[in-house]
Amino acid sequence: MVRLQGATAVLATMLLAACASGPPVAAPPVTAPPVPAVPVTDAILRAAESLIGTPYLYGGATPQGFDCSGLTQYAYRSVGIAIPRTAAAQQRAAQSIPRDALRPGDLVFFATGRTGVDHVGVYAGDGRFVHAPSSGRVVSFGDLGDPWYAARFRGAGRFWSSDARKGPDRATP
Repeated sequence: MVRLQGATAVLATMLLAACASGPPVAAPPVTAPPVPAVPVTDAILRAAESLIGTPYLYGGATPQGFDCSGLTQYAYRSVGIAIPRTAAAQQRAAQSIPRDALRPGDLVFFATGRTGVDHVGVYAGDGRFVHAPSSGRVVSFGDLGDPWYAARFRGAGRFWSSDARKGPDRATP
């Protein structure tokens, strides 16, 4: 039994010595897996959706409170795209697109009063959009199928590249 233990100890020592002998071998470099590129459209929408529940604030353009165009301007700025401040100016500067070509991240425009386009939201897909509706309310989803919004819809626009992974087609100060 003692001989078996001694032989086992000698064998273990030889194996360990074999592991330690020879020239050192460099380990291959450890690299992180590639991070998939996030399409600009997803980032715009994610920025707008992250603000759901934020109070409406006339003239607001910060997470403390938003009006509709302040929300869209903030979401676009989060991906490095500068767009005008008001809903009407955003519509004029955007590349106009037909309603059936809407993609998440596009802007949807409405005329809710008598002065032309005065409301805007970020299209989310499936007929929904994120917007800052009005005083006393919070940033939330709206629905293009809602009869109130459907009657006031005045168009859609795009500031980002149609490839959705490049920079903007048009960046406006």
